[in-house]
Amino acid sequence: MQNESIKIDESVLKHMKSLTLLCVEDNMDIQNLYNEIFKLFFKKVISAENGEDGYEKYLSCKIDVVISDYIMPKLDGLGMIRKIRMSNKDIPIILITAFTKVDTIIEALQLNVNNFIKKPIETNEIINAITNAVKIIIANNYLNDQKNLKMKELEAKGKYSTYQEDLAFEKELNILRNDFYYQMLDASCTTLLDFSYQPLDTLSGDAYSARKIDENRTFYLLVDGMGKGLSASLSSMLITSFVNHIIDKMHDLDDFDLYRLIDESLEYIKPILLEEEALSIDYIILDFTNAKMQYSKFAMPEMLLQNKENEIIKIKSNNTTISKYMKDFKISDYDISDITKFLFYSDGMIENSTRFKDKLYKEYIGNDFLDSFTKDGMKKRLLWAIDKAEDDITFIFINKLNLKNSIIAQKSFSTSMNELDNAHDWYLNIWSTLTDNSKITNNASVVFTELFMNAYEHGNLGLDSYTKHKLIEQDTYLNTLQKQQETCNKQIHVTINKIAYKSSNYIITQISDEGKGFDTQILSKIFRNAKAFNGRGVFVSRSSSLGIYYNDKGNSVLFLHKI
Repeated sequence: MQNESIKIDESVLKHMKSLTLLCVEDNMDIQNLYNEIFKLFFKKVISAENGEDGYEKYLSCKIDVVISDYIMPKLDGLGMIRKIRMSNKDIPIILITAFTKVDTIIEALQLNVNNFIKKPIETNEIINAITNAVKIIIANNYLNDQKNLKMKELEAKGKYSTYQEDLAFEKELNILRNDFYYQMLDASCTTLLDFSYQPLDTLSGDAYSARKIDENRTFYLLVDGMGKGLSASLSSMLITSFVNHIIDKMHDLDDFDLYRLIDESLEYIKPILLEEEALSIDYIILDFTNAKMQYSKFAMPEMLLQNKENEIIKIKSNNTTISKYMKDFKISDYDISDITKFLFYSDGMIENSTRFKDKLYKEYIGNDFLDSFTKDGMKKRLLWAIDKAEDDITFIFINKLNLKNSIIAQKSFSTSMNELDNAHDWYLNIWSTLTDNSKITNNASVVFTELFMNAYEHGNLGLDSYTKHKLIEQDTYLNTLQKQQETCNKQIHVTINKIAYKSSNYIITQISDEGKGFDTQILSKIFRNAKAFNGRGVFVSRSSSLGIYYNDKGNSVLFLHKI
């Protein structure tokens, strides 16, 4: 470590004087040097010689900042950090390491490590990291102060109840579970799953969940609390939360049983319901591999199914509403070998008035479903027909695609920067034969470029977002890509399908890489908290297409355009 002149902002230095720093390092020379440097700035510096010792001192002392080496005896740095994060998600942590493996960086990021310093370390670099860590503490203290002040203002102005409703709605979104957020099913066939959740008020009486049971089966729950306000919302959210809990337990035991799921959830909710309160619920299992649907509908609207002859099949409820005194229920089976589309929805959708005098949307939903190829198409037709939403509107739109006989182009590309341009030119050439609409062609080109680039750098080359941004900052990004692609033998595969539906054609592009993929559930956090997301490709792709859908592994993405 080189000694250099150290400069720290006076306001930060003043705050440092009230903090305790924990230094975890097995090299005694570096440990002594840390102590000599940091005792000038911190109220107290505590040293530990390994991760086990560091964690014990973290538990026994009030620690404000942690700096730790990675490789140490007994317990390494990441092992210690994992333990700390179990009880403290916010304490600033700096990791010193000679390793730059992607897996190490990813795990550290998942543990919310605030900064990395690569050996050999320099004094200024580590002081800057410490300074930034203290700034985080200052910022968090400020935010807590502002939050407390805001709470007082809200209470003073009589707006505390509104604030609580906002928190409740955030809680509702956490209760809803969707294992297929921007994801397709591709086990036995390519199936697009889409969900629309539009609460009328902050506290919604509607709720839903979509869960993966196993490689063949998917489960869908749709709940409609009878009535409005807090009571209906609480009942809907309680049973949705309980159903998800039971499914999680069944997953752990590899022992899913629909009858037991329904029975236990009814026994749970019945004592909670008020005397005159009722719930309408859909419990639905789809198994495309074995062409079977199981369902238990409790006074929910008819589900709509479309067969290969473009006929609408309506399936009515096979149970009454759920009340305190309900005893028995029925589960029915239906053969879905001939079914191509599904629509499950709450009654707020069909009981809504329309722009047509004295007519409810119930009279139009069948034709609109028949005319719609995607959820967005269905939603546009709904919003055009109704004057305004009069109740919570929730629906699940499922389209099983036939891609086997609709391929119009296929090509594989090597993992190299030259192939990026070649692939783009090839894709544009295909589109020139499909339409002369420059706007649609440009949108398709934008999405293709973004997602093909993701397959190249994140997929086949395995470059994570953090490393990419770091390389860009260091102006070594392009050189790194060129170096990594020299030893990469993986390919990127592109397939283009054209499906005619009604009076339109839908162009479906699928890009697949040979990388490890990624956890697609991260997309839920990205879309719910767009301001905190650094990337842009996923947003551009979604807004410039009719939808993007990843496979379960996360190494294949499909997107649609209408011509």
